[in-house]
Amino acid sequence: MMPTRELGKSGLKITPMIFGAWAVGGWMWGGADDHQSIDAIRTSIDAGVTTIDTAAVYGMGHSETLVGRAIVGYPRDKVIIATKCGMRWDDPEGGGVDPWNQKTPDGRDVVIRKNSRPASIAWEVEQSLKRLNTDYIDLYQIHWPDTSTPFEDSMAAMEKLRKAGKVRAIGVSNYSVDQMTLAMKAGPLSSLQPPYSVVRRGIEQEILPFCRNHQIGVIVYSPLERGLLTGKVTPDRKFPPGDHRNEHKLFTVENRRKILAALESIRPIADRYKANFAQVIINYTMQVPGITAALVGARNVEQARSNAYAMTFTLTPDELQAIRRAFDPLVV
Repeated sequence: MMPTRELGKSGLKITPMIFGAWAVGGWMWGGADDHQSIDAIRTSIDAGVTTIDTAAVYGMGHSETLVGRAIVGYPRDKVIIATKCGMRWDDPEGGGVDPWNQKTPDGRDVVIRKNSRPASIAWEVEQSLKRLNTDYIDLYQIHWPDTSTPFEDSMAAMEKLRKAGKVRAIGVSNYSVDQMTLAMKAGPLSSLQPPYSVVRRGIEQEILPFCRNHQIGVIVYSPLERGLLTGKVTPDRKFPPGDHRNEHKLFTVENRRKILAALESIRPIADRYKANFAQVIINYTMQVPGITAALVGARNVEQARSNAYAMTFTLTPDELQAIRRAFDPLVV
């Protein structure tokens, strides 16, 4: 049985590593194989990674649908499902903030808009419940701040869902300290989901201390920097069409070389635990003070099993410091 941690003051128990279901939706990752995706999710659950994080916008509903199919047969109370709202690709009356031209996994043009209006949240939760094939969501999160809607209004709509039993806990993603402060006026905030990795440490300055002080759980995304910290992204590696890493600033050839050199410097630590680089980086991230859990994606059974191994050992304080020092020059 894998250890769990309480998410803020919610009473919700989550695993320190969470299955991140963005890539299995196919959108922005060059497509995905549905059968492999479902097998990956089920393998993760069987290995003890019983918390799954998805979002309505991942694949325009497709990721949620796959999660709903994958959890069939498991006792509902044994799997923690987290999903997100507030990114509408199906509603031209969105918040109007930063409209984002994208393509669906099947190639259709869509415009994604941030929309955390109360009416939109109330509509979205019903769609997510249907796709996930469940009658409640354990953690419901606002995906991105919608500055065209008062944060208190959005949070009040989420709190209404919690009181109705449709969701168990409320979270936000990509919010600043000021935005969280406003949201907290309307209801209990259980979690924040920000980006974090050994080379992206911005939340350590203000956000992590704020969340610790207010007992807000922190679930970090991209701890492996979209695969960059696995050691598998060589200078000559090519990504398929539609994969966002083709244009990502961290994936320059020069930066890949620097990352690989830093990873090689911590190889003795990895060898000590018979672990690979990804497993060491995941374990490191889970031990950063103030971080409740790390989101890690998997697209097939092999990756799911490999990721789960990261929860089977504990790096020492000296090893944690050595890893941090190795990447100090590369922090963005």
